[in-house]
Order: sequence, then structure tokens, then C-alpha cells
Amino acid sequence: MGVLWKIVVSCGVVILLISYQINKLITPGLAPKLNETWWGDGNFSKIDETIYTFRINVSNEVLQDLKYRLNHARTFTPPLEGTQQQYGMNTNLLKEIVLFWKTKYDWKEREKIFNSYPQYTTNIQGINIHFIHVKPESPNKKVMPLLLLHGWPGSIREFFQLIPLLTTPSPDKNFVFEVIVPSIPGYGFSQAAVRPGLGAPQMAVIFKNLMKRLGFEKYYVQGGDFGAIILHQMSVLYPESVLGFHSNMCVVYTPLAVLKTLVGAVYPTWFTRQDHVERVYPLTHYFSFKLEESGYFHVQTTKPDTLGVSLRDSPVGLAAYILEKFVTGTNFTYKSREDGGLRDHYNYADLLDNVMVYWITGSMPTAMRLYAETFSKKNYLTLGVSRMPVQVPSACVRFRYDLYASDGMLPELYPNLLHLADYSGGHFAAFQQPDLFAKDIFTAIEKFEKFHGHSS
Repeated sequence: MGVLWKIVVSCGVVILLISYQINKLITPGLAPKLNETWWGDGNFSKIDETIYTFRINVSNEVLQDLKYRLNHARTFTPPLEGTQQQYGMNTNLLKEIVLFWKTKYDWKEREKIFNSYPQYTTNIQGINIHFIHVKPESPNKKVMPLLLLHGWPGSIREFFQLIPLLTTPSPDKNFVFEVIVPSIPGYGFSQAAVRPGLGAPQMAVIFKNLMKRLGFEKYYVQGGDFGAIILHQMSVLYPESVLGFHSNMCVVYTPLAVLKTLVGAVYPTWFTRQDHVERVYPLTHYFSFKLEESGYFHVQTTKPDTLGVSLRDSPVGLAAYILEKFVTGTNFTYKSREDGGLRDHYNYADLLDNVMVYWITGSMPTAMRLYAETFSKKNYLTLGVSRMPVQVPSACVRFRYDLYASDGMLPELYPNLLHLADYSGGHFAAFQQPDLFAKDIFTAIEKFEKFHGHSS
């Protein structure tokens, strides 16, 4: 009996330890308190809180250098016979875009479009943060601040068609938006950190401080891609400031969600709507797609600086790397099209505007570092903010060809999900469908306002 008892006790201890670890993974802890780290050079005791006006003015020297590199790009390797975008950016398509870049694209004219929006910089925690700030002209409407945040490989350029739709009063709404659109630190015209550690949670601190600098104690937030990741952190860390969170990339990768996905392989409609089953199952197709499209993620999470050298040196390589993501991100079936489907949803000048933001600032290496800084154990996994529910009112808009979280998993991270909508479209929704996107934001925030007891 003594030996049997020891076995029973030992098994019980093992079961308790396993249960504890599973519970620790599934049950989120309290939101951490993050330090306001100084990310720049210089003396942090001397903080300049001035908000400076900003205009983009790219020198002729930079433009002449770009022209030289485009004109002297090496001959492209021909694509394999019978292939389109399956091996990455098809060089026949790339040649067409580069020819447009060399012969029809005029940066000085495009620069005027960028400068048509009021832009500013201010120093937050040691780094200069660039942002667009547009105020509406609507004395008879309630004006609400809205922080819009882009992701990778996007930029502020994604929102140029969206901004006027949000800042122009809608006849059937009694509110309108005052829009703040920052460049993420290390992206475009915002400075990068000089030391390791500035990941998504730490950026949430920076944007909270930016909004406070601008005089906003409470505001709404909207983001996709890395913007959604950062604003998820912000909503968890600062629920007293975030009135509501609108996301076009609501993803749920909690341990419980993984378990539900596996169970759903047998009983798919337990957690997924019948008309959405094909987006997840069969799992072999789901995971093979994830593997096929996530190679960039692994490289940027581990060795961003190595790849960054070539992307900072070659404008053609930079365009190929970015635009390949626009092909598959807009509609993953476009891999089987020679034209990549880009002309169906964008024009080349708009796409090259986004590429130019990275080129003229040389910011692709520092932009890619965000993956390494965020998905490191110290910044992301240990803090666990990504697994903590967003308690503020939330809205999730799902686009057919983007990352997807099923109805049965969303409540894990969004217990106050007041708005859920499904549309055709892809990952760069604000860029691709600004009218639809703006209407959804208005609809969601009208629901948030009613939740807060405000009439709309």
C-alpha cells in the first residue's frame, strides 16, 4: 500500500502542476505597469515638449540617387515558366512597376499630396514622433479624437483617402472625428530607438503620452496589422483613456483558442460559423498557408538587420519586398495572377508613395526591428498583454482575405464586443476600401457612444 500511495500522490502532484501551468497560460494576470523608458540619445532630464510643424522636403540629391539606382538596376531574373506570384514577386510585374516609377512617377508632385495634411513632430521619451493631425470644421457636431495607427509594410499613406471621410460631418451622425495619424517609431518620419526593447507594449506607452501631449485624456483608437497589436496593448494598459477600440485585425492566439481550433477540426461549427468554416478547416490547408506566408515574419523576428541592409540599398528590392505583401495581403488567390491583381484595387502611384516613405527615410531596417522587439520573450510573451482581454468597448471588422478569428474565440479577448462586421476585401482595407472603412468606423463608434450613455 505504501508504494501504491506514493504513486497516487506523485501522480496527483504531477496533475496539479500541469493544471497550474495550463491555468497560468489560459488565465491572464493583471496588466503590468510599464516604465516610461528613454529611447533616444541625449540627456533625458532635459525634455523638449514643443510640438513642431513639419513638412516633407526631399532633397534633389536623394532623388537623383534614386534615379541612378533605378536606371542601373541589374537585369531581373526571369520567372519560371507557368508561374505567377507563387515564388514571390514576379519579375515581369516588377519590371512594369519599375518602368512606371522611372518614367511616370513624380515625387515632387506626390510630395504635395503628403504636405496637404498638417504634420507635426514632438519628442516623446527621447524620440521624435511624426504625426498628421486633422481637425474638422464642424461647429454643430460633437468632435471626438481618433488615433489611427498603421502597420508593416504600411505607413501614414494608407489613410490619405480615409482621413477626409472621417473629418467631414456625415448628415446622419451628430459627431465627427479629429484625427491623429502617427508614424510608428522607426517607420517613415518617426525616429527609431537607439537601444533594444521598444516593442508593441512599449509603443503603447509612447502613444498614450503623445495623446496626452496633444491634450487628450480620452479618445477612440483604430488600427490594423501592427497598429492593431499596439492598440490592443494600449487598450489593456490604459482603459481609463481608451474609450473604444476598432480593429481590422482581431486575432486570438490564446492557448484556449488553439485548443478550440483543434477541437473544431472534428466539430467545426462549435466555434466557427458555417459560412466561415472554409477559412480555418481543414487544418492542413490552414497551417500550410500560414507556413507559406510567414517566412518574412520569422526573418524579421530574428535577423531584421541582415535583410535590412539590402532593402535599404536597393529601391527595386524594396519595392519587390513591399509589393509582394500587397499582392497576397489584398487577396491571397492573386498569387495565381500574373498582374498580382494590384491594378484592380490600387494605382501604381499610390503604392509607390508607400514604398517611397521607406526609401527616402531609409527606415525599412528599423521598421522590421519591431518584429524582433515585440515577439521576444521579454517584451511580449512574459508580459502577456496580448492574452489579456480588452475591457473597453470593442469592434472587430473582418475582411475575407485577411487574418481571421472566429465568433467563438473573439469573446476571449473582446468581452465587450459591441460591433462585428464581415466584408469582402483584404489586409490593407483602409487603403483599398476607404469609403466602406469609414462607414464602419462611424457605425462602431456610434455604438460605443451609446454604450457610454451619449446620444448619437
